[in-house]
Order: sequence, then structure tokens, then C-alpha cells
Amino acid sequence: MTISRLRSAALGLSLTLLPIALWAHGISDADKQRMLDGGYLQYVGLGASHMLTGYDHLLFLFGVLFFLSTFKDVVKFVTIFTIGHSITLVFATLLQITWNYYLVDAIIALSVMYKAFDNNGGFQKHFQMASPNLLWMVFGFGLLHGFGLSTRLQQLPLGDDQGEILGRILSFNLGVELGQIAALVVMVGALSLWRHRPSFKRFSVAANLALFYAGVYLLFTQLHGYQHDVHPNDFRFPAAEHRHAHEDLDVENTEDPSRDGL
Repeated sequence: MTISRLRSAALGLSLTLLPIALWAHGISDADKQRMLDGGYLQYVGLGASHMLTGYDHLLFLFGVLFFLSTFKDVVKFVTIFTIGHSITLVFATLLQITWNYYLVDAIIALSVMYKAFDNNGGFQKHFQMASPNLLWMVFGFGLLHGFGLSTRLQQLPLGDDQGEILGRILSFNLGVELGQIAALVVMVGALSLWRHRPSFKRFSVAANLALFYAGVYLLFTQLHGYQHDVHPNDFRFPAAEHRHAHEDLDVENTEDPSRDGL
């Protein structure tokens, strides 16, 4: 298979991820109300569902796991990632340190691109250098992913009592870990089965190209969301023009009776 065909296959695979990526990371009004009405278990459930629909987190983990062939390595890297995101999730939320979540998620998308680039030997091919220490990179990106989780959690009602706030944060974090474990079971199992087939070596480059393009898509999606968030009037149909359009339509319908039934 030529490089051009690999790129085409990778781009096609990444495009299949576009519709589901639009749903990543949402905290709906229904979720907020459920937090107000429920207890700690609600935060556990939301944390789990947030991780399972957090495609940027899952894609990054997929990239980390892609070439890990031993259970010891899987545990080591997942543990360091978990420590990293737990630190920032808990302390950033407690200290109310936040930032625009679209920008945080845009940087998280870069972590997906970074891992795909690294998996395809990008540092060796393009910079003639060894890859940065993977363990430290996973820990650093874990801190970043935890900050992304924190920005979302801080949109929810956490209360005024410090004890309750900490309990809700830890409950959400527990849910995140449970969701992560569920996702890891599927990913590790699938990769273990695929790794022993000839197609793994043949398509590993294409798979990581697809991962890279998925990261690119997530990056531009989040930057677009940021523009909507910061400059909403630039994307909104002007109210005056909207009203005039309806008035013009009413005039046309009045002048043309045949349109009355439309």
C-alpha cells in the first residue's frame, strides 16, 4: 500500500469520528439539575459518562496504549496518567482555578496529535532525535487532561460547604476512573487481539495517521467553539435582518394568494 493510500485511508477513518466528536464533553442542563436533586452517586455517574464520551481523553489513551505489549507497561502508564489528571481535577476545582474550556480542550486535542506523531516515529523522521521521555509526557498530559475535567466540573453546582464540595469532587473523580477502566478493558483487549495479526504491522501507520487527523479535527472544533463563545454576535443571524426577512415573506404571501397554503 502506498503512502498516499495510507493517508487516504487514515483520513477516511478519522472522518467517521466527526459526528461522535461533536458530543464530547457536554454538561447539559439536565445534568446540572440532576446534580442539584441527587447526591454523590450522581457525581460518580456523571464522571463515568463524561469519561466514556470524552473522546479526546480516550483517543489519547488509545495512542498511549497502541504499542504497549505487556500488562506491566499498561499499568505503569495508566497509573501515571491517572495520578496526573487526579491532581489537577481535585486541586484546580477546590481552588477554583479555571480557564476557557474550549481552549483547554483544544490543547488536549494537541496531546492526541502529539501521541500519534510520536507513534509514527515523527521525532526520529523529522527532527533526527529520540522521543521525549514517554512516562513524563504522559504525566504532563495527565495534568492537562485533569484540568480539562476540572473546567467542566466547575460548571456544576458543588455547594458552599467545603466538605460537601470535596466529596462531590472525589465522587466525580471516582466516576472518571470507573469510566476509564471500562474503556481500557475494551481498548486493551482489542489491541491485544489485533497486535497478534499481520494487519497490525501493516496498518499501524494508517491507524496513527487517523488518530492524528482526529486530533486535528478536535482542535479545530474546539477553536471554532471558542470563537462562538467569545464572539457570539459574529455568528448570530442579526435579529433585525431576521425580522425583516419574515416581514418580506409575509408581504410576498399577501401578494400571491397561492402561497397561503404553504
